[in-house]
Amino acid sequence: MLYLEDFAVGDRREFGRYPVTSEEVIDFGRKYDPQPFHIDPEAAAETHFGGLIASGWHTCGMFMKMLADDMVAQGGGSLGSPGVDEIRWLKPVRPGDELSVRSEVVEVRPSKSKPDRGIVRSSYEIFTQDGAAVMTLTSVAMMNRRPGTATATSNAAD
Repeated sequence: MLYLEDFAVGDRREFGRYPVTSEEVIDFGRKYDPQPFHIDPEAAAETHFGGLIASGWHTCGMFMKMLADDMVAQGGGSLGSPGVDEIRWLKPVRPGDELSVRSEVVEVRPSKSKPDRGIVRSSYEIFTQDGAAVMTLTSVAMMNRRPGTATATSNAAD
């Protein structure tokens, strides 16, 4: 299991492989973002994108799948997340792309009010098989502290 103490500012990793298919792009688009460039290859060809592209929200979902699979493979330990900051869609994601993730830990902080846990803030870059960045974001994860390492602190809010 991963604990807060297993993370350090500057830690970098690469993980994930997610193949993007036309079927999944269209299915997600129909359900959640029914714009022509997400659901109709012929109409998409006539847009400024020149073809079918994944919704940015679909790209977020593909990222989350890679992140969750990686966390489970490492033994879990996450207590969830209070949010994501600064999502940027840099380039369209297209059927046939294979996505991967680069991460860097930018903050590790024990909780002031809950000494059994803390926060890990990481920046992420999602890129294609060609190394082109398609999305960036910063995410906050709440993590358990290793048993026996947490010390009581004040009841001040974090």
